[in-house]
Amino acid sequence: MDLWKQLIDKLETDSRLTKEEWITLIENRNEESAEYLFEKARMWQHRYYGNQIYTRGLIEFTNYCKNDCYYCGIRRSNRSAERYRLTEEQIMECCRSGYELGFRTFVLQGGEDGWFTQEKLERMVYAIKSGYPDCAITLSLGERTKESYRRLFEAGADRYLLRHETADEEHYKSLHPPELSAANRKRCLYDLKEIGYQTGTGFMVGSPGQGAEHLAEDMMFIRELEPHMVGIGPFVPHHDTPFANETGGTVELTLFMIGLLRVMLPKLLLPATTALGTIDKRGREKGILAGANVVMPNLSPTSVRRKYELYDNKICTGDEAAECRNCLSRRVESIGYRLCVSRGDYGT
Repeated sequence: MDLWKQLIDKLETDSRLTKEEWITLIENRNEESAEYLFEKARMWQHRYYGNQIYTRGLIEFTNYCKNDCYYCGIRRSNRSAERYRLTEEQIMECCRSGYELGFRTFVLQGGEDGWFTQEKLERMVYAIKSGYPDCAITLSLGERTKESYRRLFEAGADRYLLRHETADEEHYKSLHPPELSAANRKRCLYDLKEIGYQTGTGFMVGSPGQGAEHLAEDMMFIRELEPHMVGIGPFVPHHDTPFANETGGTVELTLFMIGLLRVMLPKLLLPATTALGTIDKRGREKGILAGANVVMPNLSPTSVRRKYELYDNKICTGDEAAECRNCLSRRVESIGYRLCVSRGDYGT
């Protein structure tokens, strides 16, 4: 039996590969191993979720950020970024229109913007939960204290997304300014799980300096953390960052990692990301066929969509929310799946 087949079978049965086994599996992947992997991924995907694809309504409510991550288009040092903040009224209007379109999860995502104080964030979360008690609220607000996370949870937040980006400390340092650390980001993730959030992490595929050894560490960290959600997507350069001229990540490797994640932790909520759809017109469909089961159409006002530019050429910046949802519905139906109107909780 081919070594890659042995490793995929081992991953399926006990899900704990050594670092050397992960490296071997990733470095020796080929079309045959990918198809074998994707068949297993779809089997687990269908066992827990059928052909249902969960939708999350994404609200990008601020592109101000105190951080200066080297890969990010809304980094503090980018003087060319057109900054904006949505008002609470605008955010509630996004929720209203999203609810009418069938969304039952709202994802509030923004840069680490101090203008939105703890009190403002709690009030916003409470208002959304009060207005839409049958909906889940996911936050993606970066690194905060455990007490801050706890208070937001008590205000009504259900889930939290915080991509670790890379589990290797030295690689992390090469992507971020000195004041940020992989250790603190991991601390945040464990805090979130302990508080009771459905917790999501993730990493970039093909980020500058990344090798199979880094991806191996990512997979081992995720296996240890056992999150409920993992969001991965290809690194896509932004023209106003230090990594403007770096080579982007590939669809092929991103899909392979999605398949590995599904087989390793079969109940995961796995998005087919916008970044994947940005570098391949059918990237999100390919992501679903590799094991993903979540899509995140944008509910933000079209007037600000293009300003939330984490990377170049982001798709769907001009579409109305209804257009985004209808387009995605047609896309997933074309490959035998259907968008599901539900909160879409982990393992259900």
